[in-house]
Amino acid sequence: MANTKSAKKRISVIAKRTLRNKMIKSRVKTFISNFNKSLATGDIEAIKEKLRLAVKELDKAATKGVLHKNTVARKKSRLYAKFNALLKSAASNE
Repeated sequence: MANTKSAKKRISVIAKRTLRNKMIKSRVKTFISNFNKSLATGDIEAIKEKLRLAVKELDKAATKGVLHKNTVARKKSRLYAKFNALLKSAASNE
């Protein structure tokens, strides 16, 4: 256990930040999950909206320093790749 006043404060601050980071990461995962679930429906407009929301949450997490910008770029790239693959398959089926 911490002995000094500053060490006790650091423990408190770290606990607050950890909670905040967990909340933000959980929110990002939820939006990505919603996007992945909407892929199965095939409704392009709904999927596009879910993609927009997921990208927005990823960008927020990067801005707040919860996720590294390269991690966010990789995740966004994978989401767009899935979306574009769906569009391509939908176009070839028509």
